[in-house]
Parts: sequence; structure tokens; C-alpha cells
Amino acid sequence: MIMEKFALRSRFLLAGAAMSVLLLAGSPALAVTPADTLVEGFAIDDIISMDPGEAFELSTAEVTGNTYDLLVRLDLSDTAKVKGDLAESWTVSDDGLTYTFKLKPGLKFASGNPITAADVAYSFERAIKLDKSPAFIIGQFGINGDNVTEKAKAIDDTTFQFTVDKAYAPSFVLNCLSATVASVVDAKLVKEHVAAVTPSADYKYDNDFGNAWLKTGYAGSGAFKLREWRANEVVVMERNDNYHGEKAKLARVIYRNMKESSGQRLALEAGDIDVARNLEPNDLDAIARNADLTTTSAPKGTVFYISLNQKNPNLAKPEVRQAFKYLVDYDALSSTILKGIGEIHQTFLPKGVLGELDENPFTFDVAKAKELLAKAGLADGFSVTMDVRSRQPETGMAESIQQTLGQAGIKLEIIPGDGKQTLTKYRARNHDIYIGVWGQDYFDPNSNAQTFASNPDNSDEGKTKTLAWRNAWDIPDLTKETEAALLEKDSAKRAAMYQDLQKKILETSPFIVIHQQLEVAGLRKNLKGFALGPSFDTNFVGQISKE
Repeated sequence: MIMEKFALRSRFLLAGAAMSVLLLAGSPALAVTPADTLVEGFAIDDIISMDPGEAFELSTAEVTGNTYDLLVRLDLSDTAKVKGDLAESWTVSDDGLTYTFKLKPGLKFASGNPITAADVAYSFERAIKLDKSPAFIIGQFGINGDNVTEKAKAIDDTTFQFTVDKAYAPSFVLNCLSATVASVVDAKLVKEHVAAVTPSADYKYDNDFGNAWLKTGYAGSGAFKLREWRANEVVVMERNDNYHGEKAKLARVIYRNMKESSGQRLALEAGDIDVARNLEPNDLDAIARNADLTTTSAPKGTVFYISLNQKNPNLAKPEVRQAFKYLVDYDALSSTILKGIGEIHQTFLPKGVLGELDENPFTFDVAKAKELLAKAGLADGFSVTMDVRSRQPETGMAESIQQTLGQAGIKLEIIPGDGKQTLTKYRARNHDIYIGVWGQDYFDPNSNAQTFASNPDNSDEGKTKTLAWRNAWDIPDLTKETEAALLEKDSAKRAAMYQDLQKKILETSPFIVIHQQLEVAGLRKNLKGFALGPSFDTNFVGQISKE
């Protein structure tokens, strides 16, 4: 591994005075981060925009979660629920179509402008009309550019109304409104920075809703305000003294772009950073043995899985699908390649999500797998390929599975490729087996159920390209059950429906869910209040202090 070179990076104003901050130390001498500043080593090279109406990357979600407010936010004390953020209360109409939110009084943006229901309405309008990657989370409720100003509107300064097209489960609607795309922007400030656009067939509006400016700008009201972002280098956040909740304990937070696990570990040991965020098992172990450091982890809404393309006649046999589930050495993966960064989890809903089913019925059992293969008429095994992205932990997992499949006579050829190559092939349904990672688009069971248990049109021309579709798994009955769960208003009944779906997926599906991701971090022991949330946009830093 090539260690990152450290250098001076950023200059910014604080409290009206110019201040130079050493982001990357060029000297090998022990460095100490400022007492009022949190410095995190983090791979933030995925960030392409800071506009909450456009951004859909993991690193950006963390920044957005700390710099913008929402109507409602995930309740970390019970992640099956949401709680009010800007909204003081809300009601749902008797027909289940209209959600009315009352805002808390006296709210302000970081700019000092008051937060009103008109700002909420504008935030929804611009997200839908920009139609960037995360817009579907709001658009799936029958909202489009033509009707958004009627469907998402301010009734008065403190009342916002959102109207959906079906009587969905309220938990589904509210969970989607806790996604970062529903972040509330300062409409007055954004409108001061809109750029004119010539309407076209692809984009019919005459302005960009401030998108060009918000790619690097800021118009929020969160605990922190975005001070600076430079692609592949640094993100700087500064405390927002206009924040409506408890004020952040530290003056600023700096994310330094550091991709290599070893580089992060060395910087943490040297005192150059307070937190290391992208650690591999060996570096995590080294930090755990250091008396000046400690580690923490949290399960994330991301699962590692293998999928079997049902276009392959051997993989389409039900007994073969089951045999594969007995040919993964879950324990060995957990204690080696995924040590500290993954935990055994075999159902498609991650822990913490409404309706999660904490059952892991499969263990490594070659004899059982051979018995199933014999029933399928494949006692002598067969040959098959697996497309694998050339990175860890996927490569290591594939090599382990290659070895365990071989014990049952299945000859696996690993086909390595970069992300674009493997995903393009997978999305075209041209693979045999694919190993990958699936993360939730929003913190609701439908986000995963819809992709693992729904396939409305299994033809090659199908437009709803779920994971079930990618693997040519034709499941009309499960698709109907998935759609029905969206309309169940009773949360307990809805949870039971998802548990039933997970049991059926465990028994019959071409998916072998292996592990749930554990996000890990190494940190200096003088930090207090550091905690990783269940999703990347709930990794809050406002409560962190230093001794």
C-alpha cells in the first residue's frame, strides 16, 4: 500500500479572524488536533455534489445528515419509528392520502432566514423537478414535475401538506421523508443563486433551482453548516449557532480524504486525526491493542449477498438454490475476511428495520449440500462462473466460496472486473453468479423487500429492474405480497408481513444473504460521545466533545 502524503490543505475564516488549519501533517513528529475540532480520516472520494436534491453517495449522506434538517428523522432509540425534526406534529387524513405537518415555532436557517412551510414546499419541488438520482424516493408517491406544487404545498407559514396517490402505510411514507432528499433548503438563499437554463425536451424548466451553486454551497439549518468541500481532499463543517436543537459541542469537524486503511491507522496513532473510518480487519486489530485508542462499530443497513441467475438451468433448480446456502462457510468468513466489519445475517432486512427477522438457519454443511445436489440430478457437480468486483472483501469472499463449493463438486470460475464491468453485466442478466453488496435507499423495509422479493415483469424488457429481475426470478405471488405490505397501516401487521416474506425468501430464493455490514471506527480515547448510527446519514457529530 502507498501511504498518503500529508500536506497543508485548507484555509478558512472563523469568528471573523483568518485561521490556517493544518489538515495533513508533513512532519513525522506527533501532532495534536485542535481541542475544539474533530478531525476524521475518511474515504470521501465518492462525493460528487453537496446538493441534498442530487447527492446519493454514502459520504455525502453523513455530511447532509449533520448540516440539513428534515420534517421527520429516524428515532435512534427505536429505529422502527420516526420523530419530529422541524415538524412539531403531524396528522394523516382519514383516507390515508394527506399528511399535514405543523412546524416548530421560531426556527431559523444558518443564514438567519426564518424556516417556513414554503421552504419545505420549495425543497420538495426542486428535488422532483431536478429529477436527480434520489428523486424517486419522493416521486414514488405519485409526485411529478407537473403536480408537485399541488401535492407538496404550504397551507400557511407553519403548515405543510403532502398528498400521496395511494393509502400507503404511514410508516412507509414517513420513513421516506426521513431520507436526505427530503432535506429542507433555505428557499430565499437558494433563489438568490439560481442559474438560467434554456428549456429543452429533457429539461423543461427555465432555471436550475440553484443546483450548480448548491453542488459546493450550503443552504441548511442543521447542527453544523458546510464551510468547505474540495473534491477528493477535504470537507469542513462549522457549528451552526442558529440550530434549533442542542448546539454542537465542537466548533468544527474536518473530514480528510484518506482511502487507505493503513494510512488512517498510522495517522490515528500519530495523533494527526481523531477518528479513522475505513479500517480493514488487521488495522482494526492493531488499534484495539493500542492503549491510547479504542474502537467502535454499528450494524448498517447493508448486506453482502450471492445471487444465482435463474437463466442458468442448473442454478434454477430449487435444490441447487438450497445447496448453495449450505456451501458458504459463514463462520470462517466472519472470523477472517469479515472480522470486525460484518456479522452473520441471512435475511434480506437488516437489523434495526421494521419487520427484521433475526434468523440464520444455514450453516456450512457439505453432506447436506451433496444430498440436495443429488436430488437435483447433479451428484457429480457442475461448472459455473461468478462475477466479482476486484476489491475487498468481495474478492476474499469469492475465493472462500470457490473452495467450499469445490468440496461438493461445483467448479467455480471467478471472473474479476471493476465496478462498471461487473455491474453492467449483472444489470443485463448475463452473469451466472454475482457477489455483491446491497444497501437501503431509505430506512424502510420496502427498500429491500421491493428488490429481493418483487419482480413485476420478468421479461428482458421489464422496466422495474429489481435484484429479483436481474436474476430472472419470476415471482408473481411474492410481488403481490410485497405490494400489499406497502398498504398495511398497522405497523405490527406490516412487520409480520415482512417477516413472512423473509422466511419465504430464505426457503426458495436464488439469494444467499451472508452478512450484514458493520461500520467500524478507531478513535482516540479523549473523544466523548462518538457513536455510529444505523445509517450513514445518522452518523451525527454534534454530541461529540474532547477531554
